[in-house]
Amino acid sequence: MRTKSDEIMLWIATAVVFVPGVIALAQRWASAEYFQHGFLVPVVSLASAHPRIRGLGPSERHRPALAGLVLALVVYALGLVAAEAGLQGLALVGAIAALVGYRWGSRGLRRLAFPLGFLLFMVPLPEAIVFPIVTQLQIFASAGAVGVLHVFGVTVLRDGNVMRLPGGDALFVAEACSGITSLLSLIPVGVLLARFTQRGAWQRIAVVAAVVPAALLGNMIRVIATVVAAQAYGAQRATSGALHASAGLLTSAFAMLIVVAIAGVIARRTAPAPRARA
Repeated sequence: MRTKSDEIMLWIATAVVFVPGVIALAQRWASAEYFQHGFLVPVVSLASAHPRIRGLGPSERHRPALAGLVLALVVYALGLVAAEAGLQGLALVGAIAALVGYRWGSRGLRRLAFPLGFLLFMVPLPEAIVFPIVTQLQIFASAGAVGVLHVFGVTVLRDGNVMRLPGGDALFVAEACSGITSLLSLIPVGVLLARFTQRGAWQRIAVVAAVVPAALLGNMIRVIATVVAAQAYGAQRATSGALHASAGLLTSAFAMLIVVAIAGVIARRTAPAPRARA
C-alpha cells in the first residue's frame, strides 16, 4: 500500500509542478488560430491510451526511468526561464513518458507509444519556425491563385502577397489566409487516419503526406474565390461578413474530405484479397 501511495504522490507532485506550463500552453493555443487544435490533442491521446492501459497490469517501478523525469524537469525549468511554451510542452510530454516508463517499463512505453507520440502535436512550434513557413505559404497561395486566374482569363496582378485588381482594389494574403491553420491542424488528423485505417508503413506515410497538398489546394481555392468575389462585389464585401469569416473552416473541411477520400482509396487498393473457400 505504501508503494502505491508513493507512486500516486509522484504523479500528483509532477502534475502540480507542471501547472504553470499547462497554463502557458493553453494561452499559446488560444492566442494563435493555427495552434487551437492543441486543446483537443490531450483528449484524443487519452482516449487512445485508455484501452491500452487496462492490459498493462500493476506497477513495476522501474527506477531508471526517473532519470528521464529529472531531465524533463530540467528542460521544463529552461522553458520557464525562457518563457518558451514549446520547451514546456516538450518537457510535459517527456515527464509523462518517464512516469509511464517508471510504472510499466519498456513494455508500457511500447504499448503506449502512439498516444505518447500523439501528445507532441500539442507542443506549439516556436515563432521563429512558424513565421518563415507562413511567409512561404502566403507567397505560394498568392502566386498559385494568380497563375490559375490568368489561365481562366481573369486580370489580376501580384506584388508579393498583394493582388491588385483592375478596379484599383487590392487584396492582401494575410496570415489567416496562408493555409497554415489547415496544414497544422490537419496533420494530426492525417496521423489518426493513417494509424487506424492503414496497415502498412508506406500507406500510412502516403496518407499523412497527402495532408500537405490537400491543405494547399483548399487554401488556393479559397484565395481564388475571394479574388473572383472581389471583382464581382468589391474587395470590402468579399473580405467581410460571415461567409469570409467561416472560409477557413470550410477550407479545412474541404481539405479533410480530400485526405479522407485518399485514405479510403489507399485502404481499398491495398486491402488483402479475400481467401477463396476450399
